[in-house]
Amino acid sequence: MSDYPAIPKPTVNFNDYLKMINNPDGSINRLITLPTTAASPDHTTHCPVRSKDVTINPDKNIWVRIFLPREARDTSPGAAGAARKLPLIVYFHGSGFVICSATDTVFHDHCAHMAAEIGAVVVSVEYRLAPEHRLPAAYEDGVEALHWIKRCGEAWVSEHADVSRCFLMGSSAGANLAYFAGIRVADSVADLEPIRGLILHHQFFGGIQRTGSELRLENDGVLSLRATDLLWQLALREGHRVLTVITSIAIRWRRKPTLFKIGRVGWKLLVTGCEGDLLHDRQVEFVDMLKANGVEVEAEFVRGDYHVIELFDSSKAKALFGLVKNFMA
Repeated sequence: MSDYPAIPKPTVNFNDYLKMINNPDGSINRLITLPTTAASPDHTTHCPVRSKDVTINPDKNIWVRIFLPREARDTSPGAAGAARKLPLIVYFHGSGFVICSATDTVFHDHCAHMAAEIGAVVVSVEYRLAPEHRLPAAYEDGVEALHWIKRCGEAWVSEHADVSRCFLMGSSAGANLAYFAGIRVADSVADLEPIRGLILHHQFFGGIQRTGSELRLENDGVLSLRATDLLWQLALREGHRVLTVITSIAIRWRRKPTLFKIGRVGWKLLVTGCEGDLLHDRQVEFVDMLKANGVEVEAEFVRGDYHVIELFDSSKAKALFGLVKNFMA
């Protein structure tokens, strides 16, 4: 698993995945889909990380895919070769809240490699998508998943994961989800196993007033400004002024109490990004706002690259996992 294949820059960009047909009932037909990978619950020579799907809420079709690395051996009393429990990463895939799934090969492989490289149990959450389920539905699903982890008794979690070393992580819109789901449970953190921190990978924030990076990369071949605007239009509730809820400006001026929640519960944050992402300036503003309000945050922004490059470039992914492992230590 640690021998990564060479993965080129995606030949089909994120903009292409937004080719959709609007239906009269408010749903959409997603014309382009990513390749998917089934869970692999058994060890094989070529797959040192096992995975399986577990349903959380069948009515809402919320479920998780759990990734268990080879080092997670039997921890039952008297078991031979029993190992210490591993840290837990609750992961939310990217999508702009509109596309993609935990079953997509790009996210399956990312979580499997992450479990192997970091030595952690990874729980990847399948949440509801907009516009069929507009925000805050995804946030609510994230909260439900966190409460499920607390009470589920699922063997792969209860026997192998140290839930007192739990980190919430997401990529792109998944990072947005991790942040706001975390905020929602901060007031009830005593009812959950401790959450140590948040890991936000190329987080997806938007706004009406354009930033320098949005203007500079407006027609980016991987993720364009037109694409992000469309995603927000589909994700937010109808009738709501587009892009005013989940903006970095809104967080800064209207949601400052949320920062006090983070500080109060003692979470630390890791924020990663790159200058080649049109969302870069909003991510930097977010980090500056966190630091100004006394939140413990580590940030790494690299030159060049493109939005969520670590999902497609194996060397970049390996570097990200090293950064995450050190952050979680």
